[in-house]
Amino acid sequence: MRIVFAGTPDFAAKHLQVLIEKQFNIVGVYTQPDRPAGRGKKPQASAVKQVAEAHKLAVFQPENFKNTEAIDILRSLKPDLMIVVAYGIILPSAVLSTPYHGCINVHGSLLPKWRGAAPIQRAIWAGDKQTGVTIMKMDEGLDTGPMLYKSQLDINPKDTSASLYEKLAILGPQALSHALQNFASLSAEIQNTNNATYAKKLSKEEALIDWHDDADQLERNCRAFNPWPVQWFKVNNTAIKVWESHVAERSSALSLPGTLIRADKSGIEVSTGKDNIVLTKLQLPGKKPLHVGDILNSRGEWFKVGSQL
Repeated sequence: MRIVFAGTPDFAAKHLQVLIEKQFNIVGVYTQPDRPAGRGKKPQASAVKQVAEAHKLAVFQPENFKNTEAIDILRSLKPDLMIVVAYGIILPSAVLSTPYHGCINVHGSLLPKWRGAAPIQRAIWAGDKQTGVTIMKMDEGLDTGPMLYKSQLDINPKDTSASLYEKLAILGPQALSHALQNFASLSAEIQNTNNATYAKKLSKEEALIDWHDDADQLERNCRAFNPWPVQWFKVNNTAIKVWESHVAERSSALSLPGTLIRADKSGIEVSTGKDNIVLTKLQLPGKKPLHVGDILNSRGEWFKVGSQL
């Protein structure tokens, strides 16, 4: 098949690299325009563009597909199939219908669960035991198209969004390669919309700790919001990020949510809506993340037992 690939970040680049290694016929690569990055804010090529250029593949970078010229260029490639992985640009019906076999997408969840922008993070946030990738045929809805192939993996109790992202960045290319090698025999399964959930984007506001939540939820939030936007709370008018935490093995007598129960080198224990949470790795503004013991050495007066966070 004549394949056009569309993607932008490193996650997508890993998929493109595997397709190249397996010698699929890539006739063109689409990625977002170069964006300012780094201290100098110089335009920087996306991870996908870097891989494509390293293998001398034709690269196209339209701002969007709202004009006929962009669509005409795509049509000139005579694609049999378009593969879309974290492209970041909405594809209109004119693009979806251009390839002979349409467009397929690699989505980081077991659809119809967690449609939308943050499926990896939401799986951890919700306490799911499993996740995976779904190869789906694209339509004009948000991750609503028929499913062609699924591959799943377990979510480790210590997984963060960063670690789960890396696992799916390995699983995804494997699933995509399998789907392409068996494309003629794949059967499309319509999604059951009754089982659909939406993975909305994360925000810094959502990452602010509400001590009335239970400790289990706060621990999941800590892992789900790592590496962005990172869970945080305020003390002494200072925003402090929480990189690691765990639920206390034994919670003391009931205290108001946000009460500081214990503060020593093993952790800062705080009461919540249910059980206690132990914060073990924190980050002060402008500093690198540190173990709680190091934070208490310099800011111990901020964490007095019995005080309210």
